[in-house]
Amino acid sequence: MIVIYLLVFWWKKRTQRKFSNPELLKKIAPNSSIFKNTLKLVMLILSIAFLVISLVNPKMGSKLKTVKREGVDVVFALDVSKSMLAEDIAPNRLEKAKQIISKIIDQLGSDRVGVIIYAGNSYPLLPITTDHAAANMFLQNANPDMVSSQGTAINEALELAKTYYNNDEQTNRFLIIISDGEDHQEETKQVAQNLSNEGVKIYTIGVGTEKGGPIPMRVNGSMIGYKKDNKGETVITKRKPEVLEDIADAANGRYIDGNITEEPVKRITEIIANAQKSEFETKQFSDYKDQFQWFLAIAILFLLLDVFLFDKKTKWVRKVDLFNDEKTKK
Repeated sequence: MIVIYLLVFWWKKRTQRKFSNPELLKKIAPNSSIFKNTLKLVMLILSIAFLVISLVNPKMGSKLKTVKREGVDVVFALDVSKSMLAEDIAPNRLEKAKQIISKIIDQLGSDRVGVIIYAGNSYPLLPITTDHAAANMFLQNANPDMVSSQGTAINEALELAKTYYNNDEQTNRFLIIISDGEDHQEETKQVAQNLSNEGVKIYTIGVGTEKGGPIPMRVNGSMIGYKKDNKGETVITKRKPEVLEDIADAANGRYIDGNITEEPVKRITEIIANAQKSEFETKQFSDYKDQFQWFLAIAILFLLLDVFLFDKKTKWVRKVDLFNDEKTKK
């Protein structure tokens, strides 16, 4: 801006000399002031400089803050067996289950969440954490190929869930099982009851229809047919709510129909919201106050001065004659 100003000033002086001599120009424009023009430029430059500083948002003055986080531990056990690929509910049972879990996580506050997937065996998809965004990200990648063997090893998932609750002082622990209830073992009720005795509340959510549907088989995303049994007949997989109800009853929990997404999301969210929260994490960090507003105010002040400052001479400036404008009057 200074370079441009100097170039314009030089161009004006050169043009003025072509028009007339300096003595005559002072008589034609007696109120013209180099000082006022320079002052306006300084004001504009200072306003821009302070605007830039305010955008940087300087922070000054620190104080130590202590933040306490309270919540409950919520572990989701997601069935990723092949039967969950049935499309008797849209888009399929597995995607419906993921939608339910994702929406429940979005409704949680500072609660900790963990995710287990299971089929023929169980697998810890995400250890218990307060990072809900990470939970949603890992959840979207869950699929049957992540588990080495097929089946429904709910017992293994229940045993694995025990290792997730690593806070002995936590009074409220929740395990939410989402499945179609097919192929669960007979001893599952006893395992669920043992887990309940350790203070874990188990809620089950069933997805799929009692009428059932075939299991689509895909290769590289392209459907090649439906799963068949040893006799060459198409396998029809059905939801078995009574199995999930027995598991929930054994653990003093509740069974919820998951075919309508909003229903389990609402009920689980209410249960967790009404549960007693335990303090599980305390953090201390330095907090700095924003100071951009002071620099912004100064920038606006200089900008206003530039706008309301006239190019013509004022009486006190004429008396000072800082740039010897009146020297030629002698």
